[in-house]
Amino acid sequence: MNVGILGATGYTGLELIRLLSKHPYVNIVYLTSRSFDENTISDVYPSLENFCKIPLEKLNLEKAVGLCDLIFNTLPSEYAFKLAKMITGSQKKIIDLGSSFRFDDYEIYKQWYFPKEEVTLYEKFNRIYGLPEIYRDKIQYAQIVGNPGCYPTSVLLGLMPVMKNKLIKDNTIIIDSKSGVSGSGHEPKYGNLFSECNENLKPYNVAKHRHVPEMEQELSKMQEGSVNIVFTPHLVPMTRGILSTIYCKCDINITIEELYIIYKNYYKEEQFIRILKPGLYPSTKDVYGSNFCEIGFEFDKKTNTLIIMSAIDNLVKGASGQAVQNMNILLGIPENTALEIVPVYP
Repeated sequence: MNVGILGATGYTGLELIRLLSKHPYVNIVYLTSRSFDENTISDVYPSLENFCKIPLEKLNLEKAVGLCDLIFNTLPSEYAFKLAKMITGSQKKIIDLGSSFRFDDYEIYKQWYFPKEEVTLYEKFNRIYGLPEIYRDKIQYAQIVGNPGCYPTSVLLGLMPVMKNKLIKDNTIIIDSKSGVSGSGHEPKYGNLFSECNENLKPYNVAKHRHVPEMEQELSKMQEGSVNIVFTPHLVPMTRGILSTIYCKCDINITIEELYIIYKNYYKEEQFIRILKPGLYPSTKDVYGSNFCEIGFEFDKKTNTLIIMSAIDNLVKGASGQAVQNMNILLGIPENTALEIVPVYP
């Protein structure tokens, strides 16, 4: 399988190259960069020396489609939609790491992301939301996979067992998430300067983060009814990782031991989900550099509140690792190919 990465020098592109450089079933044949063309990827990132020396090129969609069987796209929607139209009717595949193909309703997507041009026939694309733990059986037949956002991945995986088992009483769920600075991308931003982030913790986009409708869409399908969330993301002074703490009211009296059994049974076939024993809580350091999602929980009997905690590496399970997992499903090979990575600790 010949693959290309559009936007290869961003953090998600770099992480894709790191994972794919040791993948036994793919060849990386095409890398694009707006800022570093005419360099090799290892010139820009010396960590890739001896692993990948492919030259970086200016974006050429026709060349990408011609060379590649599968394209990882990290570029904005105008490129994603053009690509989708170009591959329609062919055997080519796209895994989009942006927001362009995550939504069932294009009108909701427009309200939150304001695409530069109108897209017709959005619903005709052979696309699927790319969370393997939910849509594995459909992903294998899709042409376009909309890779989930990092925050939604941590939240949906944490909530799925209790939502599917109808244990939630209130249709409003409160979510507090904290992310490392790499989640803001590679482009320089004032708010990401060292002096702004170091020894600092700050919320942003409170109650209006673009991942809200994505989470509500998928949670409503799990619940088979409307679900609303109150979501507050925070930027914390670390490079990688997301820790989401989720608060929801339980419909029945249940013990922490019973919840543990429910989670263990629900995820018993999922090699990238780690359920912690009662009394243990997840940590971003425990999943650093890996494709794991670590989940723990606690139950506050006084308020009948279930507290779910999930940790992922935002660049791996929250982005590029999940994209490779989706690619493996598309290829019909073991999902853990090139993803059996022991987390880096400390």
